[in-house]
Amino acid sequence: MLSKLGTLTGMRPTRPAPTEPEPIDIAITPEEVNRRSQIVKLATYESGMRAVGSRWTRFNFRYYYFALLFVVFDVETIFLYPWAVRYGVLSETFGWIVLAEVLVFLAVVTLGYVYAWRKKALEWV
Repeated sequence: MLSKLGTLTGMRPTRPAPTEPEPIDIAITPEEVNRRSQIVKLATYESGMRAVGSRWTRFNFRYYYFALLFVVFDVETIFLYPWAVRYGVLSETFGWIVLAEVLVFLAVVTLGYVYAWRKKALEWV
């Protein structure tokens, strides 16, 4: 390609095109690995601050339960959004069926919310 371009423009390429790629040395020998950097890489990362304590610290399960309930109720909101946007068009076509389905969905979610509230799952530890 370069030789054809050079003859068309009257210029010669300054160096020939490589025929085969140059080998790349990607081998890492054990002498090149710094042991201190391995210790740092395996350490616990806490937002740029020095780690305090062990990385195998136990957390109360209620934190995970609270986060899981948040995700469930957040996904419920995501499911309701498309329905709320298209309700006017859907109600003309399907009538009360669309509203009844959403009310059943909200009833089930409300029962779950009341159950979690009575079990005191929504109280912060």
